[in-house]
Amino acid sequence: MLLAAPLRGCRHGHRAFLPLSLPTVVKSTSPLAATRFPHFKRFYADPAHDARVEAIRNIGIIAHVDAGKTTTTERMLYYSGLSRHLGNVQDGNTMTDFLPMERERGITIQSAAVTFLWPPQQSLAPGQQPKSINLIDTPGHQDFRYEVDRCLPILDGAVCILDAVKGVETHTERVWESAQLSKIPRLIFVNKLDRDGASFKRSCLEVASRLRTYPLICQIPWWNKDEFVGVIDIINLIGMKFSSTGQMSLVSEETIGKENPTLRAEMDKARLSLIETLSEHDDAVMEEFLELEKDVPTSSIKKAIRKLIMDGEAKFSPIFAGASLKNIGVQPLLDGVIDYLPSPLDRPEVEVIQGKKAMPLSKLLTLQDKKKKNHGHQANHQSPITTIGHVFKVVDDPRRGMMSFVRVYHGALNRSNHLYNSNMNAFEKAQALLHVSAKDYQDIQHLSTGQIGALTGLKQARTGDTLLTFPGSHNPKAPEQFRAVHIKTLDTPPAVAFISIEPYTKTASEKIEEALSKLSREDPSIRWSKDEKTDQLILSGMGLLHLEIAQHRLLTHYKIDRDTAIWGDIEVEYSECLLSPVPPHRAVFDRPMRGENGKAACTATLVPVEDHHRHDSILESCVERDGNIIHIAIPLPEGTEDHDSLPFDAELVRQQLLNGVIAGLSRGPRRNCPVRKTHVTITFDPETDFFGNMTTGGHITNAALQAVRACLKEAHANSAMGILEPFTNVTIHCPEEASHAIQHDLVSARGGAVLEVRRPEESEADAAFISEGGGIDLSRVYVPPDPYESVQSLRDPKKSVVRMLEIVGKAPLKDMMKYDSQLRSMTGGRHSLQLDPGEFELVTGPREKMIG
Repeated sequence: MLLAAPLRGCRHGHRAFLPLSLPTVVKSTSPLAATRFPHFKRFYADPAHDARVEAIRNIGIIAHVDAGKTTTTERMLYYSGLSRHLGNVQDGNTMTDFLPMERERGITIQSAAVTFLWPPQQSLAPGQQPKSINLIDTPGHQDFRYEVDRCLPILDGAVCILDAVKGVETHTERVWESAQLSKIPRLIFVNKLDRDGASFKRSCLEVASRLRTYPLICQIPWWNKDEFVGVIDIINLIGMKFSSTGQMSLVSEETIGKENPTLRAEMDKARLSLIETLSEHDDAVMEEFLELEKDVPTSSIKKAIRKLIMDGEAKFSPIFAGASLKNIGVQPLLDGVIDYLPSPLDRPEVEVIQGKKAMPLSKLLTLQDKKKKNHGHQANHQSPITTIGHVFKVVDDPRRGMMSFVRVYHGALNRSNHLYNSNMNAFEKAQALLHVSAKDYQDIQHLSTGQIGALTGLKQARTGDTLLTFPGSHNPKAPEQFRAVHIKTLDTPPAVAFISIEPYTKTASEKIEEALSKLSREDPSIRWSKDEKTDQLILSGMGLLHLEIAQHRLLTHYKIDRDTAIWGDIEVEYSECLLSPVPPHRAVFDRPMRGENGKAACTATLVPVEDHHRHDSILESCVERDGNIIHIAIPLPEGTEDHDSLPFDAELVRQQLLNGVIAGLSRGPRRNCPVRKTHVTITFDPETDFFGNMTTGGHITNAALQAVRACLKEAHANSAMGILEPFTNVTIHCPEEASHAIQHDLVSARGGAVLEVRRPEESEADAAFISEGGGIDLSRVYVPPDPYESVQSLRDPKKSVVRMLEIVGKAPLKDMMKYDSQLRSMTGGRHSLQLDPGEFELVTGPREKMIG
């Protein structure tokens, strides 16, 4: 096994590695680690170490499914010393894919968090400390895209992995766009360069053309004829060869020049190209370039690269090369994470929402100090919020129960804190605070700013909730001005598939309902509902695989006996929509609730969503939920200055009305399907709809529900309710001879449409069509040649290569869920099918009659 030791006298002051013996490796979670490696003990117990926010890297691994995310993660853990064996997906012994179904299927289902140190202490000079890397291995399958999206905002950087054989794939583009929305700095690792058909050149060109980011090539592949043996670090001008066991040996530029003059020349060309690109955007590099040309110091190059990618706009992206399964290139990639990706201090501060206003956290705290001064109070130097954290994941662990994974953005989270959940408006106290390494945990006393850990024992916390602590935690009380403060989270996308569950007995129904509640708390993209008349349970999710995994988890993890209920087939979830506006309906709810008399009223107006509604929703701070736009209007009576002067809590009433609207839209009148693409305006007039002490929250919610349902009922009576069907975006990679049959089948038999047919090629000219208008001139992008460009005999002759086409289109999800097996007969198995989320589209004509 290889760890790292410093190699002195290397050119440009780079960090190099030599093998260390296996006995020096100690798993960091073991008691032995604290005695053999004192820095491990400081990591868990020394507040001074935790306070070093600049030494933290919160990163994620993002990629298309089967690009090698988990394999790369396993190598990172092995070389850092956290793992004592090389886990492999094929062998089912990985640390991060530890769920039984993950190992059975060989895919990542849920994000796994793991913390390790890099570089190992032995490779550092005396007095230096390693960096702490909190790594999230995310799923690659499109059915789990929400799992990726909710983890990305808590990251400070990401490594995007590409399959060198397939290049940039459809889901690669999607996760890249998600990272772009969160402005996360990224590195790119071109993996699987050892495979037949791998092309570093094509992958880099597709990075420029399809991801629209300029590739900063930091390494080039080292080929020995047609065999991938290592990488050339063009910044440090040194070669790194790897044995089959992953042992790395360094080769100087002089040795490379003697053994392979062509490779030596390509190394200089690559370094010069990188420096020229950097000099165009960095004045310091420009000055050194004019004086030194290709001999610009390593430190200047690294500083310029870090500066260019720090804003997260991804105008530039450093490129690394390797083959994780062959143990090639992972250690240099980890160095890149340390050198280029930011610490929490380098990132913009977290944005919080107070009521309807979004602002940086520091501005919120400053505003509170100003209010104190304006009211004649002396500003307290103590922060009104001592800690703010975000729950980005909830997992039901078999041994520890519900675990809430949290990222701390401000202050330090102690295990003894009383935690205020601003989303649930309730205080909770954790049983334990844990440091996480995949399936292994260690108790710790606190989490400092920028750290990631897990809390156990929280009864109400859900994925996406915000946790706050306040001064004087012995008597927990949330200041009124902070009760609505929370970190913005992603809206849960609408479900597109469902499965029905019909329990045989009441006992079985209660057990399944309890399991469904826990499952939806873990994964908010899983929803469930119950038909009170038939006792049928409906479990909804994001696709076929998503629901298969959810069903498997119910049967295995939650111990639901399959024979206690009738399980339906997984089917597509249709929706309903308004076809024309509905006149306002006022509803008065005055029935007793829980034995209490009460009364409330409101007026609902429903219209189909149009483009101007989405624009107005930004101005009016409306709520978007499941494709609907909901606006709650509480007009001020004459003589009333603001909503604070009303005889009720306006924000609380808004939430109660919103809950009623959401419940009313959950079932349409035509097919009992959710209603989407509807703009709802609820008006709650304090003079006519509020009845003093008689008006309770339950009555307000039910008034809104009845008003919405009355509107929908009238629309259905006037034949103004349409059916929406979920469509999926389809990308099919297939042989040219099968393309016509597939296109005809997609359009005529599946009700879809072909949007584009393209031919993936390796040349710049053929790749350029992708980037038209993208702003990157591919002719200026440096890429090293692939070895088989000059020696055609090393690969199969072109005449024996099957010409492939890529068909891009859209089709109803119902017809695509099992389309892969049908494609197999048309292509002889020589195809790939990629389905990505599409829109809900209106069903018309014969298809509407068929659906009913």
